[in-house]
Amino acid sequence: MAVFSYQAVTPQGETRSGTITASSEQEAVARIQTMGLMVMNVASGPAAGAANESRLGFATRKSLKHADIVDLTRQLAVLIGAGLPLDRALEIIHSVSRLPPLVELVTRIQEAVRGGDALSKALAEFPEHFSDFYINFVRSAEYSGDMAASLQDLSDHLEKAQALKEQLKSALVYPVILVMVTAASLAVIFIYVLPEFAEMFADMDADLPASTAFILGTAEFFSQYAWLFFALLIALLLYIRSKSQDEAWRLGWDTRVLSLPLVGDLVAKVEMARLSRSLGTLLRGGVPLLTALGIARESLQNRLLAQRLAEATASLQEGAGLAEPLMATGVFPEFALQMIQVGEETGKLDQMLLKVADIYDAEVATATQRMLSVLEPVMILGLAVVIGGIVISILSAIMGINQMPV
Repeated sequence: MAVFSYQAVTPQGETRSGTITASSEQEAVARIQTMGLMVMNVASGPAAGAANESRLGFATRKSLKHADIVDLTRQLAVLIGAGLPLDRALEIIHSVSRLPPLVELVTRIQEAVRGGDALSKALAEFPEHFSDFYINFVRSAEYSGDMAASLQDLSDHLEKAQALKEQLKSALVYPVILVMVTAASLAVIFIYVLPEFAEMFADMDADLPASTAFILGTAEFFSQYAWLFFALLIALLLYIRSKSQDEAWRLGWDTRVLSLPLVGDLVAKVEMARLSRSLGTLLRGGVPLLTALGIARESLQNRLLAQRLAEATASLQEGAGLAEPLMATGVFPEFALQMIQVGEETGKLDQMLLKVADIYDAEVATATQRMLSVLEPVMILGLAVVIGGIVISILSAIMGINQMPV
């Protein structure tokens, strides 16, 4: 059994906090709800531990994270779903939050709402925290009148989108570390170790094998012109950064990325998951299809896919369905488009899009593991071949010197 700290709200809008013992966070939430309370935050650990304080908002961070916006959205959904007015819900969130930037944000939103602005208009004043997707979704919820359910859907969408992003980041950690270790190892060998052997062989005035002479010559070049190598590397990075602002260059780059083995398939699945979840969530929230397509297109980072989606949207304006124009582009995963077509035929496009997103989230995990299972041994083998070749070349030179007649 573990101790959980919680913050909750009564049906009358009064805040409550305390601790409860349970075997899991889900059980803790269920037990708090049986007390007639609406759960705002739950955190495990010591009753007054620093870890709980951080999660419950007692931290002193200077900026908001994505998770803070997700929590704000979920809390609004809970409070509005309980029948509280928007102003009262914002007041409660303001009172339970201990994170200064979140308190300031909620205060300014509440001031705008009290001044007569709709929630979507108030949120639009903070584009650094709320995307066009978020604002349009809230605006649609205001029109439909089902704000609580829409905010819950929005919260789920944000959580799953962030989970996909974190999954990709975690998958890249090991390869990045391996590349850095490889680069550092080779730099030490070429700049510090091999020049010592070169000096020793020069003192012996011995004829060296061609492979050894090549490696020592390369080491001498790097030791003398390492600054040039790093300067060229920095120049290349600056060039890529500059060209990335050119839409035509980005389009060509993204097109080539999609054609790469393993990587192209992974990128297509990631983008399909993003597009399906964004579009499905917007449609479920009552946003018209054409408007939803324009908003969901912003979630695509690959320029080629975004361009093809814009072309499909133009066909949709002429009366065509969604699946057929996307199939004609030849760049979106065919299985996903088949499911979208079924959704159109059954009138459940939003549900089918969310199913596609769930499927491709799982596909991304599988494709990532498959790519890493190929990439990791290749990188390790490459490092072993390079270092092994250097060692063998040096040893062959030493053995040749030892066999020379005195």
